[in-house]
Amino acid sequence: MILVTRLDKQQMYLNPDHIICIEETPDTVITLFNGNRYIVIDRASTIISRVVAFRARISRRAALPAARRYLRRQRDPQFDRSKDLQGYATVPSDSEHSNTLFHSLDY
Repeated sequence: MILVTRLDKQQMYLNPDHIICIEETPDTVITLFNGNRYIVIDRASTIISRVVAFRARISRRAALPAARRYLRRQRDPQFDRSKDLQGYATVPSDSEHSNTLFHSLDY
């Protein structure tokens, strides 16, 4: 979200993904995809730099090692198909079948 200031000095946050265009007539007009228009004090170049900074901040957060660990999918070794030679899951024995989460033909 980016901070903009209306003509009445009221501050509001806008989602930059919803901005269609920014017109700079004597006043700056921001048009959103739903048709809403906001007249703000901020100049168009300032709003654009805030949008760029917002997207850069998101990219930096996604590149952190903690975010990578969070986004990495943890695979359960029970469902590993690489052990099977033909690419089909083997049918577990009765003792193994009680420990499986799904039916043996489902995976």
